[in-house]
Amino acid sequence: MTVSRMETTWITNVRLPVVLLENSTELDLETTDSDGLIAADLRIEGERIAEITSAAARPGCNVIDQRGGMVLPCFVDMHTHIDKGHIWPRKSNSDGTFDGALAAVIEDRSAHWGAEDVRRRMDFSLRCAYAHGTAALRTHLDSSDPQHKISWPLFAEIRREWAGRIDLQAVSILGIDRFLEGFGPELADQVAKSGGILGAVTFMMPELDEALDIIFQLAIERGLDLDFHSDETADPESRSLRQVAEAAIRNDFTGRIVCGHCCSIANQPADEAEACLDLLLEAGIAVVSLPMCNMYLQDRAGQQTPHWRGVTLLREMRDWGIPVAVASDNTRDPFYGYGDLDGLEVLREAVRILQLDCPVGEWVSAMTRWPADIIGRPDLGRLSVGGTADLVLFDGRNYSELLSRPESNRQVIRDGRIIDRSLPDYRELDDLMSAKSLKGAA
Repeated sequence: MTVSRMETTWITNVRLPVVLLENSTELDLETTDSDGLIAADLRIEGERIAEITSAAARPGCNVIDQRGGMVLPCFVDMHTHIDKGHIWPRKSNSDGTFDGALAAVIEDRSAHWGAEDVRRRMDFSLRCAYAHGTAALRTHLDSSDPQHKISWPLFAEIRREWAGRIDLQAVSILGIDRFLEGFGPELADQVAKSGGILGAVTFMMPELDEALDIIFQLAIERGLDLDFHSDETADPESRSLRQVAEAAIRNDFTGRIVCGHCCSIANQPADEAEACLDLLLEAGIAVVSLPMCNMYLQDRAGQQTPHWRGVTLLREMRDWGIPVAVASDNTRDPFYGYGDLDGLEVLREAVRILQLDCPVGEWVSAMTRWPADIIGRPDLGRLSVGGTADLVLFDGRNYSELLSRPESNRQVIRDGRIIDRSLPDYRELDDLMSAKSLKGAA
């Protein structure tokens, strides 16, 4: 997919977010504007950023003139579902509800999710993400028996095939109650064998603490990190996020923990919410918000206009010192009928839905630097002298311009190369969208 390599090239007249800069002592930070942007030039040598310096004329050089346009590091999309992606044409969500989405996915998975079907849709999703400028992606894999026997070995193959283009991680997803049924050790072994992360959906049930202790111990025994879907509901009585934090503390867990969604805390009384934030901080839990999907699903009731946006307390969590990020979540499946794994779209919609402006400056980190740190890739999501030249070049000269248009003409540089940004055609998947089941051919 690469079309040219830049051996020694200046990218001039750019504007860079100061919050994403490292090893850039040549810049005068006093010239930073009200958006937190600074004018600079970048020198690329081979695969690396060799210099970040003040803007100047570069006669006689191989130059890309950005004309004041912003440059960001490539995106880190830390919560997706590419095994579900693009099934909407054959299995839509008839009522738009969470329960409707869950039922539709279960039916589609049973009928269609053989190796060929899942492989082609996952590869299609990754080609979209790559073309938009994503360098690392974490996907949740539906892992109920027997799907785990198909999807996990397939993911290991796809991760090898995509090495050097998108760094891939995978997390198991299934109901936390399944860990009370004796299935946990088999799944945890499969996850460990595949180099994955152990995960589940947490919800309120009498045995939740018992189930959490089981999954924490399975992770400890195998040296696995954990990643949960928690409280994806408007019900203020849903407090499984708090119980995850208590379980982490109770089990002396030292690995990484992520909780996604965490919607219900936004509807809880302030004292209860703040007590939960204290526990999250003590347990070292990071939170990822999925603003597009949560606004789509939450508070949906027939043809009634929704009364809330469905998202978690992201600003408060950030102020509390809790690591946070935003991510794509589902793409063209019953949980969210839209999306294209475009990190700029996620950032743009997150700013609007969560009101991450006034000022907007630090929140560019929510789709770049912060998720990179959360998933254990501190080499990604920043602009660093000596770092790999993985960059996205935009026309927008400030956040108002950047977040107002799709920037479909952006340029993406990977390992110092300008890549071909052609997106795959939806028609490639037409033969998968028929009623014919492919699962038997797996």
